Amino acid sequence: MKKMLGFVVLLGIFLHDVAAVTHSLKYFYTASSGLKNFPEFVDVGLVDDQPVSYYDSVIREKIPKQDWMAENEGPEYWKRGTERLIGTEQTYKANIDIVKQRFNQTGGVHIVQFMCGCEWDDDTGKVTGFNQHGYDGEDWLSLDLKENTWIAPKPQALLTTNKWNSDRANLEYWKNYLNQECPEWLKKYVNYGRSSLMRTDLPSVSILQKSSSSPISCFATGFYPNRAEMFWRKDGAEIHDGVEKGEILPNNDGTFQMSVDLKLPSSEDGTKYECVFQLSGDNNDKVTPFEKSKIRTNEGNSMGMIFGVIAALLVLVVIIAGVGIWWKKRDNGFKQANNSETSSETSDDAKKMNPEGETLMEVKTDG
Repeated sequence: MKKMLGFVVLLGIFLHDVAAVTHSLKYFYTASSGLKNFPEFVDVGLVDDQPVSYYDSVIREKIPKQDWMAENEGPEYWKRGTERLIGTEQTYKANIDIVKQRFNQTGGVHIVQFMCGCEWDDDTGKVTGFNQHGYDGEDWLSLDLKENTWIAPKPQALLTTNKWNSDRANLEYWKNYLNQECPEWLKKYVNYGRSSLMRTDLPSVSILQKSSSSPISCFATGFYPNRAEMFWRKDGAEIHDGVEKGEILPNNDGTFQMSVDLKLPSSEDGTKYECVFQLSGDNNDKVTPFEKSKIRTNEGNSMGMIFGVIAALLVLVVIIAGVGIWWKKRDNGFKQANNSETSSETSDDAKKMNPEGETLMEVKTDG
């Protein structure tokens, strides 16, 4: 579970560090071993952090997760995606065994992940691509687009980077995909879902307190998009001392939640304090004054259900992160070859862009 919690942090990095006019297309592949009642392989596609496609090794079918994707892409689109992912699933099952061998591991829970995609600023036109691999919640490989070179923070991945860095054609493929093809697919998908992706939903805001000695928590939920700020003010001025801001987290309905805690000095009654929520795309601040009579506390058990819901949502995030983070692992150093070294090469067809906007990186063994 600790490893999977690490994935939540990684997921949060990609979900929140975007500008107001930035759109994103991301694919996350995950292969796991040792997890009972959990798919061994999962593919999740997201546009502007909304899941748009899904596949796992249980249902064995690529399906739309947004109505606007289902309406704009016909049956052939989803059929082709399904056929490719069935093959990729087998590749990942082999790859995770090879990585375990490199670390001299046998049993236990292990997860291989791949995350790939791009961000596009529709105001400036700036494009940022990314291609990262992870193993058991830690960095495994990443592509430095400025140097057009694979980087391996772990010695067990050096065999892979040596193989991939000698394949200049494949490096050029990734450079072209991340800088050219990925943003074109992203623009297409944003056009499909513009009415949904460009909407703004204001949250409901509550003042919570677990007990009379606990910090005061300002909790906002149900807002969209995830580009938001929330802070405490005293006498109209933003304060930082005694304030702890939480991460923005996803709700299961596609909206988001966040909280900011205030350690109220015992000498003050709080009447000078207020919580301020600001949402990108909305010019009106949502201000909630501190009023003791409206605090929802755990002492009367009124907050038990709220914290239970929050805990359930956190579990959901863990599951999503464990299943859907890191998308589409590149192949060579992971697919075992029929010789003395663990290596492989990419087929020529694998370097072509598929119609869904994902990169098809099927592999074959040497020999």
